[in-house]
Amino acid sequence: EVQLVESGGGSVQAGGSLRLSCLVSGFTSDFYESHIGWYRQAPGNECELVADITDSGRTKYGDSVKGRFTISQDSAKNTVSLEMNTMKSEDTAVYYCKAGNSLYIGGTCPNSDFGYWGTGTQVTVSS
Repeated sequence: EVQLVESGGGSVQAGGSLRLSCLVSGFTSDFYESHIGWYRQAPGNECELVADITDSGRTKYGDSVKGRFTISQDSAKNTVSLEMNTMKSEDTAVYYCKAGNSLYIGGTCPNSDFGYWGTGTQVTVSS
């Protein structure tokens, strides 16, 4: 059984930092590379990519977080982390960890038709 467990969400003031972690168990990719990513969705907004990392270490970031957020993985601990710095009020959302064979492009997250998802963790940035 694949399980993704997020931790580290909470509230922070604008300009501050938070670190999210995703503990992944039971997941193996059916394709030549696997993707573990963070996605977020705020009320009234579509699901958007925050950051993604492949098993080879290749990363991709959403335009709105480039230069502020950093994704990393610890294969020995089966954990993918998201370091969020210089946070803004527009970073407020529910953040989801996703494991799968590709990036997810869709309107709503989570979407169990596309990979495996955690239950989400709320991040609130106050200005």
